[in-house]
Amino acid sequence: MISAFAVIAVIFVAILVLTLLWVAGTYNALVRLRNQIENAWAQIDVQLKRRHDLIPNLMETVRGYAKHEQGTFEKVTQARNMAMNASGVKARAEAENMLSSTLKTLFAVSEAYPELKANQNFMQLQEEVASTENKIAFARQFFNDSTMTYNTRIESFPVNLIAGIFHFVRRDFFEVAADAERAAPKIQF
Repeated sequence: MISAFAVIAVIFVAILVLTLLWVAGTYNALVRLRNQIENAWAQIDVQLKRRHDLIPNLMETVRGYAKHEQGTFEKVTQARNMAMNASGVKARAEAENMLSSTLKTLFAVSEAYPELKANQNFMQLQEEVASTENKIAFARQFFNDSTMTYNTRIESFPVNLIAGIFHFVRRDFFEVAADAERAAPKIQF
């Protein structure tokens, strides 16, 4: 006959095993979400690098027609350098927002030069920048969605207990700072 002590021991071991399985499953789910955020950030990084690579070509094309716009070129170059050197999600978002603003200024300069607007190289670069801006927007959305899922998960009970023990911390969103910058860059042909 099974003693009461044996039954209690089996129940205790079963509860302990189930708890350990739950902790392991929760930990693995948090690791997956954290990795998804890192992958999403890498996708943003790829698109931002592509935009950074397009800017010198775009500036050279504009410079050939608009030689008197040195101040604009310097601002774009400075903003690009700041964006390339920024680290962390918040700093990178701020620097990229500044770069987007200076690009708008560069495209506004092109409006004053009809020959430039008709240049095939310039038109192609504008199209590539517009395409890249769309890809950045989609990558930002995926990153922010992944971040929201992760943050919600680590803040929800009882997962927050496991998240706290294993030092899963809240992540920042990649946000657009000002309302004026929330609109997509307007590129006219």
